[in-house]
Formats: sequence, structure tokens, C-alpha cells
Amino acid sequence: MPQHVALVTGATAGIGRATAFALGRAGFRVGVCARTAGPVDALVAELRAEGITAAGRPADVGQAEAVEALVKALTAELGPVDTLINNAGIAIFRPLTLLSVEEWDATMATNLRSLFLVTKAVLPGMLERKSGIIVNVASLAGKNPLAGGTAYAASKHAVLGFSKSLMLEVRKQGVRVLAICPGSVNTALIRNIRSPSREGEMLEPEDVAQAILDAVRMPARATVSEIDIRPANP
Repeated sequence: MPQHVALVTGATAGIGRATAFALGRAGFRVGVCARTAGPVDALVAELRAEGITAAGRPADVGQAEAVEALVKALTAELGPVDTLINNAGIAIFRPLTLLSVEEWDATMATNLRSLFLVTKAVLPGMLERKSGIIVNVASLAGKNPLAGGTAYAASKHAVLGFSKSLMLEVRKQGVRVLAICPGSVNTALIRNIRSPSREGEMLEPEDVAQAILDAVRMPARATVSEIDIRPANP
């Protein structure tokens, strides 16, 4: 039986990195990407050192040409992508009056446009094979208001709308779509705002990766369309 092939965007840190290792240790071939070549190459070397079949390529997943080249290269090396983890994301927290147009556009390009581009690149193959799963990393900020987070929360609300609509669009063709909504996760993105002061105050990236892996491994007859995961002791 051929191995499943996963593509993880934003894979060199935080949730993406933890998910790449979780999938690889579960037997997936793993393709990874991020903007910068050095960290991508280092991650691929670490994955391979654990015996995981892995490949990587630097790419700005907000750019259509870069996404096309990424998917083409990873498919040639690993095989067709049947598991997509749309994880690439940024968070810029500041009052709206201080938020620049460039910061708004960067947030939407990374958190939302990339979701559309990467999904559009791999979805036709999934539909043709009548099999596949797409996991979109959203946030509890996609459901709840967040002072100083207008751009981030708006982008994650959009991720949820995208995910729910696509799930209805492709579910009868054998493709499952999941949105996962973590609360605060102990990553550099959140530590720029605050660091955890006690056990359970924040999730660890591995907690989110485990939830993703569990959902991906559900029987094909079942679809988990949305997961909320919160710190135990916020």
C-alpha cells in the first residue's frame, strides 16, 4: 500500500514543524515549505535523520507561481499530495489606527490567499482520485473578538468560512475538509505578546499536531469538519 503524502505549509516552526514530525512518524511522506531556504533545508535534514521520507522547498505561498512550482517539485519527489495542512500564517496585533495597509495586505496574503492558492493547486488531483483531506489551521480568534487583532481575526474568520464552504463543495467527491481552531499556543507568534507563566496556560505545538493527526487518521467514512482546542488552564 503506497504511503500517504502530506504537504505542510509554514512548516519550519511552531504548529507546522510539530505537524510535519507527527505525520512523518505516523508513516506519511512529508513535503514542507516556508519562505526561507535555510530553515527548510534544516527541517528536511532533521526529518530524514528520523527515517522520515521528506522533501522541501522555499516558497512564498501567497504567490501563485511559487505555489505551482512548489507543488510540482514536491509531487515529482514524493508523489501526489493527498493530505494538505494549510498552516502558513502571521499575526500582527496593533490598534486599527496604527495598522498599515501593507500589514493588512500581508496578513490576508499569508493567512487567506495562500489557503486558496495551495488548495487550488492540490485539489484537482484529490478530486480525480476521489480521496484526500485538507486541514486549515484557523484559530479561536476566528470565532471570538480580539482587541488589537482586527486583521488577524478577520483573516481567521475567513479561513472558517472558506473551510465550511469547501467541505460542502467536495465532501461527496471523497475529499474531507477540516478547520482546526487552537487557542493560545506556545509559539514565537504568541510569545511576542506574552509567555506562559504556569502549566496548562498555553497549548504546545505538539498538542495541535496530535489533534490534526488524529483527525487525518479517521476512517474515510467519517469527517471531522471542525476542532476547537483550548489550553487546560488559561
